[in-house]
Amino acid sequence: MRNFLVEEISAINGVCLIRGSEAWHISRVLRMKQGDHIVLMDKKGGRFESSIESISSREVKVRLKRPLEKQASTDLSITLCQAVTKSNAMDLIIQKASELGVESLTPFFSERSVVRLDQDRITNKMMHWKGVAESSAKQCGRAVTMQVESPLELSSLLEKWREKDALKVILWEKEAENDLKSLLKSTCSIKDFVGIIGPEGGFTEGEVLAGRGAGFIPVSLGVRILRAETAALAIAVIVQYELGDLGLSSAST
Repeated sequence: MRNFLVEEISAINGVCLIRGSEAWHISRVLRMKQGDHIVLMDKKGGRFESSIESISSREVKVRLKRPLEKQASTDLSITLCQAVTKSNAMDLIIQKASELGVESLTPFFSERSVVRLDQDRITNKMMHWKGVAESSAKQCGRAVTMQVESPLELSSLLEKWREKDALKVILWEKEAENDLKSLLKSTCSIKDFVGIIGPEGGFTEGEVLAGRGAGFIPVSLGVRILRAETAALAIAVIVQYELGDLGLSSAST
């Protein structure tokens, strides 16, 4: 069954209305019909098996059949902070980070950022990025949509996290002592992980020093130089594998 997302599942006599772009997508793009079954999701994690009772381009009426079990999730909260990259790469990062269970993604600008955005473009990009996150949540059946925060300058980002209790790392290709895998294996238990990934040209030594001053540990991902989008997804996979939910829940084993 296909997943569809609404702000909140609010039903009257077991019937919920889907409006706006989702109604258009159901009726005009997918050309679904009365009687078709779907999964209706909301941004609070609710999920219901539902069936379409009536359909138009403006409004789809669905009957809630039964609640579905909420997704089991880890207690680990992962935040990725990604230097703004070119459009296609940024979309890929948001889409795949969402699929991998990242809770929040914060775009930022640094000294070597190739992409710079004025306020109008930031507003438009935020709408687009949030749409990418929502589409990804529907596709993978994610209970709660990944949050995409407003872009910050690196200095503001570091200040935001300076006093917060979390395992905080900044990815640096010149780091020769710490690698992410070893760091995670030596970590007993954490609830919050924050990873900063730089732009295509990497970080300056001054930026890494500033990160260290804000409590971020410089780490390497190994001998290969990775593209920004590859590095972001590698971090998410490694952290989820070592500390998160890339595996069966205990109830399923």
